[in-house]
Amino acid sequence: MKSQDIRSKFFNFFEGKQHLIVPSAPMVLKNDPTLMFVNSGMAPFKEYFLGNAEPKKNRIADSQKCLRVSGKHNDLEEVGYDTYHHTLFEMLGNWSFGDYFKEEAIAWAWELLTEVYGIDKDILYVTIFEGSEDDDKLSMDTEAYDIWKKYIAEDRILKGNKKDNFWEMGDQGPCGPCSEIHVDIRSAEEKAKVDGKTLINRDHPHVVEVWNLVFMQYNRKANRSLEPLPNKHIDTGMGFERLCMVLQGVQSNYDTDVFTPIIREIETITDKKYGEKDDIDIAIRVISDHVRAVAFSIADGQLPSNTGAGYVIRRILRRAVRYGFTFLDKKEPFIYRLVDVLSKKMGEAFPELRAQKVLIENVIKEEEASFLRTLEQGLVLLNRIVEDTKGDTVSGEKAFELYDTYGFPIDLTALILSEKNLNLDEKGFKEELQKQKNRSRSASETSTDDWTILFEDDIQEFIGYDTQEANVKIARYRKVTSKKEGEMYQLVFNLTPFYPEGGGQIGDKGFLEDKHGDIVYILDTKKENNVVYHLTKELPDHLNESFRAVVSSEHRALSSSNHTATHLLHQALRAILGEHVEQKGSLVKPQSLRFDFSHFSKVTPEQLQEIEDFVNARIEGQLPLEERRNVPMEKAIEEGAMALFGEKYGDTVRTIRFGKSIELCGGIHVKNTSDIWHFKIVSEGAVAAGIRRIEAITNKAVKDYFSENNAAYLQMKGLLNNAMEPIKALENLQGENADLKKEIESLLKDKAKNIKGELKNELTEINGVQYLAKKLDLDAAGIKDVCFELGSQYNNLFLLFGAENDGKAILSCYISKELVASKGLNAGAVVRELGKYIQGGGGGQPFFATAGGRKPEGISEALKASKDYL
Repeated sequence: MKSQDIRSKFFNFFEGKQHLIVPSAPMVLKNDPTLMFVNSGMAPFKEYFLGNAEPKKNRIADSQKCLRVSGKHNDLEEVGYDTYHHTLFEMLGNWSFGDYFKEEAIAWAWELLTEVYGIDKDILYVTIFEGSEDDDKLSMDTEAYDIWKKYIAEDRILKGNKKDNFWEMGDQGPCGPCSEIHVDIRSAEEKAKVDGKTLINRDHPHVVEVWNLVFMQYNRKANRSLEPLPNKHIDTGMGFERLCMVLQGVQSNYDTDVFTPIIREIETITDKKYGEKDDIDIAIRVISDHVRAVAFSIADGQLPSNTGAGYVIRRILRRAVRYGFTFLDKKEPFIYRLVDVLSKKMGEAFPELRAQKVLIENVIKEEEASFLRTLEQGLVLLNRIVEDTKGDTVSGEKAFELYDTYGFPIDLTALILSEKNLNLDEKGFKEELQKQKNRSRSASETSTDDWTILFEDDIQEFIGYDTQEANVKIARYRKVTSKKEGEMYQLVFNLTPFYPEGGGQIGDKGFLEDKHGDIVYILDTKKENNVVYHLTKELPDHLNESFRAVVSSEHRALSSSNHTATHLLHQALRAILGEHVEQKGSLVKPQSLRFDFSHFSKVTPEQLQEIEDFVNARIEGQLPLEERRNVPMEKAIEEGAMALFGEKYGDTVRTIRFGKSIELCGGIHVKNTSDIWHFKIVSEGAVAAGIRRIEAITNKAVKDYFSENNAAYLQMKGLLNNAMEPIKALENLQGENADLKKEIESLLKDKAKNIKGELKNELTEINGVQYLAKKLDLDAAGIKDVCFELGSQYNNLFLLFGAENDGKAILSCYISKELVASKGLNAGAVVRELGKYIQGGGGGQPFFATAGGRKPEGISEALKASKDYL
């Protein structure tokens, strides 16, 4: 059975059970600070489980893209070494929000597996929660046990502990016992030797969990206590890749048609064969897995970067590059070539892969090339570390510096050292790594109290599109404590005029005022799982009273100017650069805007001016805001509204139109483009392959910009004696400066020639080598000229010259190539060693190298020490 058919049968089955089939949510989460990525099928539905939103239907089924590479659910280092863990995987799931419960969930799971898919009942085992004697005092899930007895022999119903059979979404929130379904695909001979039930949850590659049925019936509070949920829910997750392994009769996920086309392409590109050598097999599995994770992440809007979720994606891709570099002998980019096969294989189920294929290929190719350059640089640095190492062990501290500062993989360091008969101080490396983790954990450590409920309010209404002030009541609040921010409070109102951070726009600020005139300032507004909360440093004194909630009008006005400008900028980019341009990210704040977009070449100054003029023409055109709310999604798209890849949209959307610019958007905008006043681009550049970034300002920031530039102009004019034509005066100064530089260079060359004649007479012979160490009154270029002039006349020359320029020290070493070959001398090693006298370092070629330092008084000591080499 092909993988497409397996997925289709799942959807058809649950559609027949009155489930709504929904598409996979984007893998990159936007409004959940507790998660970087969707790491389980339930993550996109958290707001329904928490009761913060109503689902479209109480029964839903889907195939959700998931990524597990960080935090509690971290499978990264296992990927490739076994045959059933992945970074990205599909999770088939069926969901009940307060509708059916254990009876139906178990019955339908059994029916689908054994009757629709035809899996032999004799190779299946199930587990149920055995209960726990810890603080929860939870009893065994006898209800699930009794239901399972109807379908499977009791000796195949196993009791599992809290770790395996009690599912929790995090430290707080909905949770409950679960029932796992395991499959034993070992050979008959193996089964005869070892009973399958002894291998459940023991990481056996052929006795694996295939489906988990979670019975959500409790809520975990901050103090770790449990309370029953008002409604019981079903949350199931079935590993698609593992299911394909079972149904296609193979012994590895990588032998299914989910992976075999990618593996065949890797074999073709690398000329390596899968299935013949362990290290090559591991490398091929790593690459075939990781390219999927990276491609889907980019398609969902997350580019590789140095921070947050982007760093995770970069780390996954670099791990793949490293395995290709080390075990498949690939020293040039090749992983990007696998995207074509991937999009053909999975593009029907996930159309975003086809739509974003060119972008994905370009981003991966550039990232590969960049990391391969890093690996080359790392090899040079590692060789230096080896040269400087006394004894047979490289310190963990040095290896960690190479890993942390330069991104050089530690296992590659260990491999290279072993080839050089050197050891790595792994314990020291791990200690340095742990120190870094502790620093990072300490900086981000946060504790969150339970919500204190003041009154139940089912629907929190956002009224900020229509007003910036309202009378509100606090429905609930909680305290959040972090090392970075200290104690903060999150307040939830029954209704709010404050816009929460989202769609690239930062949250509103403002204040709460009670009837006594006391004020509490709102420092930020955010949204989590469909709930808008307001951050304050203190709690109001009279929590149960009404408050006047007031949004900062200046903060709101400046943010809305920049947000509307991003829409006009998007329109300008598509009009001037082409229809291929798509928004890839934005940041809107009162001070400025940032806009990332897909484009494969530098934007020329002429194009930037055109873009700026285009936006300003719309500002001068005084275009009114045309806002429509609750528009059916399909109708909005038909009318030309632009939807962004990686965004999660509902059945109804809000559209924002200014003239011919129309986009789906939930942000705050000006009432008329004239409110923006003026638009000014301040920078344009690349942020990734195929992704450019424009930073710009509007409104008050433009006024400040022009004011500052005018002040600078007047100051410059004053320095030019208030010349009538300051530009011409500057050009004249530049011409005079260039002439003076030429004169100085000529004088320095003459000086160097004179010095060269004097230095010949100062050469002394030591062990057959013409030697000279001296401090010179020349710059680095002059010293180099002297060295090579003398070198052209002598075949056995060893020179070390020192100089002091602008308070800094320079050392330059020249060694005749004949001496480098015959005596094993190395100018690079010399300056690195002698650089310690001037508190610096450097390097270069074996015959010429330089070092710089911040201690000029150490030059004389370095010069004296140079004689020791001869």
